[in-house]
Amino acid sequence: MSLEIVILAAGKGKRMRSERAKVLHDLGGQPLLHHVLATATELQPTAIHVVYGHGGDAVTAAFADAPVHWVRQTQQKGTGHALRQALPFIDPNSRVLVMYGDIPLVRAATLRPLCDAKLNLSILTATIKDASGYGRIIRDLSGAVSGIVEQRDASTEQLAIREINTGFMAASAGALSAWLQKIGNDNIQGEYYLTDVIACAAQAGEIISDVKASRPYETLGVNSNAELAMMERLLQRRRVKQLLNDGVTVRDPMRLDIRGECTIGADCVVDINVLLEGEVRIGRRVSIGANSIVRNSVIGDDVEILEHCVIDGAEISDGCRVGPFARLRPDTVLHERARVGNFVEVKKSTLGTDSKANHLAYVGDATLGRDVNIGAGVITCNYDGSNKHQTLIGDAAFIGSNAQLVAPVTIGTKVTVGAGSTITGNVPDDALAVTRARQRTIRGWKRPQKK
Repeated sequence: MSLEIVILAAGKGKRMRSERAKVLHDLGGQPLLHHVLATATELQPTAIHVVYGHGGDAVTAAFADAPVHWVRQTQQKGTGHALRQALPFIDPNSRVLVMYGDIPLVRAATLRPLCDAKLNLSILTATIKDASGYGRIIRDLSGAVSGIVEQRDASTEQLAIREINTGFMAASAGALSAWLQKIGNDNIQGEYYLTDVIACAAQAGEIISDVKASRPYETLGVNSNAELAMMERLLQRRRVKQLLNDGVTVRDPMRLDIRGECTIGADCVVDINVLLEGEVRIGRRVSIGANSIVRNSVIGDDVEILEHCVIDGAEISDGCRVGPFARLRPDTVLHERARVGNFVEVKKSTLGTDSKANHLAYVGDATLGRDVNIGAGVITCNYDGSNKHQTLIGDAAFIGSNAQLVAPVTIGTKVTVGAGSTITGNVPDDALAVTRARQRTIRGWKRPQKK
């Protein structure tokens, strides 16, 4: 039997106090719905249907490239009503797994037993300490599941039950369609509860397969900003645990945040208060100093990133050293063993193998060859007020301290630029370029005195 997945993602999330659709709120650098879709894809269904409503076009636009079938729920009349909207597009001979756009941490391994169950209906339950707000699992005298009662409709005795309905269920599409036709909206909310399907199935004599979640936190939903913040910590803890299992040393697991897709090789060391954001690829034996940010970057092996660095959209090759207090902006490329030191900013530039800018420099829109030395206070003047221009520096050039290279300009191979020079024209290979005035010494000079 083929598997099709329906993700219910139409809710507004009133307690979020936001105009944004709840499923678009950020968790770990990505929308809530992104995490759910990733899990659904891992289960390898023949189709994924997403029922959306609040947020409308913004939701579909955020996932324009996702291989899903979108189903619009124009009126929010409950979870049962939402699932009804998707059923006409589902093969009646398939098995349907119901997921939720605001429950982002559930793993494919937790849901797979529901998909593989042989019975017509299987549900996922969890036992938690505080069941407030959740529907309770009702069992008959034999211990079989006979129904689910929502918090608002539960009696005092039922409210004492700690086994909850997680909402996840899998059922044959044909049976599910029949049960949905039988449920009503005679409840406090006036909604069609998907959970009423359980009672319908039980009354029809169906044996309901129930799977208990081994990690109840996976089944928690996001209904408020406070819950979103709690979910963030749970996600970060999961990600750091995976890094530790992969051979990465994390100095303080509570002070590393990963917001996006990140891979880190073995024997790396990550210090405190580090943020890895976007798509980050880090090789082996890399050290990242405290209070550093790495965003959308690729870092090779044996790289040392010292404290307080911001690396954004850069490509750093093997054996490089960056920082402390360095900033690499987008389209920066450092070739093998290049060095960028403290208070150096590099933007849209390439530093060749073994080249270095060790302190207090700005390198923008420039291409540096091998073994280039950029002295302290050097600036590539790349902007004329309207347009950006390129600076080209040949191999083994030495740019003295406090020099300005006014682009467009080409500095040849093995050129020496004298300290304090402003270079406005091209310099040929093996030359010395000096533009500063000659030094004068006035002996016996008396400093002005205050009157």
